[in-house]
Amino acid sequence: MAELSPSTPVEFLRTVGPQRAALLAKLDILTVEDLLLWMPRDVLDLTRTTRIEGLIEGTTQTLRGIVVDRDSRISRGRSMVGILLKADGGYLRCVWFNQPYVFRKYEPDSVLLVTGQPKLRDGRWEMSHPLVQRLESDDEQAGPGILPRYPLTEGISMHEMRRMTRAAVEECAHLLTDPIPASFRQVHQWPARSEACRGLHVAQSLEEYERSRKRLLLEDLLEFQLGLALRRRMRIEQQEAIALPADQRIRARIARLFPFEWTNGQNEALEEILTDLEKTRPMHRLLQADVGAGKTAVAIAAMLVAVANRMQAILMAPTEILARQHFETLEELLAESQVERRLLTGSLTAAQKRTTLSEIEEGSAQLIVGTQSLIQEGVKFSKPGLVVIDEQHKFGVEQRARFAQGSTIPHMLVMTATPIPRTLCLTAFGDLDLSIIRELPPGRQPVSTHVVTDAPSARKAWDFLKSKLTEGRQAYVICPKVETTRSSEQASSPQIVQAAPQTWESAEDLYQRLQSKELAQFRVGLLHGRMSPELRAETMRKFREHELDVLVATSVIEVGVDVPSATQMIVYHAEQFGLSQLHQFRGRVGRGSRQGFCFLFTKSTDPDALSRLKTLEQTNDGFAVAEADFQLRGHGDVLGTRQHGQTPLKRANLIRDAQLVETARALATSLIDSGQFDTPEFLTLRRLVHERFNKLEETTQSG
Repeated sequence: MAELSPSTPVEFLRTVGPQRAALLAKLDILTVEDLLLWMPRDVLDLTRTTRIEGLIEGTTQTLRGIVVDRDSRISRGRSMVGILLKADGGYLRCVWFNQPYVFRKYEPDSVLLVTGQPKLRDGRWEMSHPLVQRLESDDEQAGPGILPRYPLTEGISMHEMRRMTRAAVEECAHLLTDPIPASFRQVHQWPARSEACRGLHVAQSLEEYERSRKRLLLEDLLEFQLGLALRRRMRIEQQEAIALPADQRIRARIARLFPFEWTNGQNEALEEILTDLEKTRPMHRLLQADVGAGKTAVAIAAMLVAVANRMQAILMAPTEILARQHFETLEELLAESQVERRLLTGSLTAAQKRTTLSEIEEGSAQLIVGTQSLIQEGVKFSKPGLVVIDEQHKFGVEQRARFAQGSTIPHMLVMTATPIPRTLCLTAFGDLDLSIIRELPPGRQPVSTHVVTDAPSARKAWDFLKSKLTEGRQAYVICPKVETTRSSEQASSPQIVQAAPQTWESAEDLYQRLQSKELAQFRVGLLHGRMSPELRAETMRKFREHELDVLVATSVIEVGVDVPSATQMIVYHAEQFGLSQLHQFRGRVGRGSRQGFCFLFTKSTDPDALSRLKTLEQTNDGFAVAEADFQLRGHGDVLGTRQHGQTPLKRANLIRDAQLVETARALATSLIDSGQFDTPEFLTLRRLVHERFNKLEETTQSG
């Protein structure tokens, strides 16, 4: 057959064939180039392994050995795990403190590669908290060298994958086209693409592997960041909006409406927004704040600026509960105002909806609050000046784009009280300007959070909650499920089921128990997403007006619910929720001047799950919680319409490669702002970027 090229189907590469090609297709490896760019998950550096007699105290060294013994004990209030390795020339003991899961992680006869600083204790070599890599069967007999370890699929061994990537390098690496111009590579000291692929799979040193890996990851991230930068540039050059200036008279009138002093963070965020609104380029700004930091007040002030300029202001919330709460806040704030406010949700009667739609279209409705009903067919805005989208991660890109279609492009403010990690801000929202409110209003106390894992602690938590209810406070009880679904694990687990009330029940089950038994002297309500909008609204009204003492609910109360006298919360099955979601839950309590308390009930014995929950005991900083959650739960697709799963990155990982994300963003910004990206030498890269994000124009107006 004809000479191989990078675009040749992978089955024609020696060592592959049709059967292995079918297996490689499960990894999206279809061509020889795909195989050349298949990233190892890590490498084993067997070039510098040391024998026992070669160990030197205080220097970082690597040793290969087999687990022959292990022990675990509690000493002076902390756990200690020891793993004894038999290595060339003797034994090495590895120890870990306060990491009991290590005992189960490394079984006897496991072959490990450990790296650390050895110490000689009582005549025995020991390493504390070494870096450990487990050697697989294909690795154990390997000689000195750099050994790549790849993600695999069933039917392909590590040895086979290494043979295939080596064959691809030998036959096709030199034929790869490099989309990065030679001049750019020279300035930034990047190896050529062919050289990087060779170093990725058959490196002679760890330094060569790391340099090659970095080049290929940066190429991926640079393409991605260039796509975002182009999207941002298109907004600046191709879209126009109506300027919405706020003179001192408008500012003073708005300031008088708020009966509290704003924080510095709120004032700074508002100034950034008002500066954007004064321009004829549409604002596309992300306002993120910690729970209770007052982002809604900032958004309302911006909306009133739009109304003062005789334009409509629109606020879209993800749930009817939150939309109604926003509307009630506006009604209270603007009780003496002549601003025409309207609420548009799915629960309006047909007649109410017709009237509201007519008022929106003719422009008499100046300030409109609603749910997704605002972007349904038949909704026509007369003069949309500003759109505020609350908890924007609840909406898909296509939903947000509806507001930006037509001849008038409104200013767009998207906001969230779920803090977003910096790396994700540089990708998911890399084309938006960013405002952050970190500080809480004066007098707001941090929520006291406690992880509850046993029956005595559960009883104490319930007794404490009931004592606060007797004092006139209110409480939430959160369950992950509406209906009872008892697994065999739940049925057989005796750990906390004796707590009062019985733990791990569903929202409906627990509601029945509480109102008839443990909390019979209190008024208990139930709230979940399967209830009709009318019933949910009525239940929330009762709780807000203290006609209910306790609200048993699912995650429907995650955002926006604001009842100052609710100071207690118990979350069942806390390990089933993400950290950011739990942080949102506890943000529902302690919203007044009184101390809030949150009890996270869990029956999990998994050390990782318990360690994760302990994060919430240790900090009330939503940004720190978000970073920890991001490390654990990952991210969503940021240029498409998916909200969960993989990003459109080809090789890079936002968590692992966070530093490279920053580098790629700076490079992309420089290339676009300087105009260098538009020169002929970047033609190949420009084509790649446009092909990769062929929906760029469709999503340009999405916010």
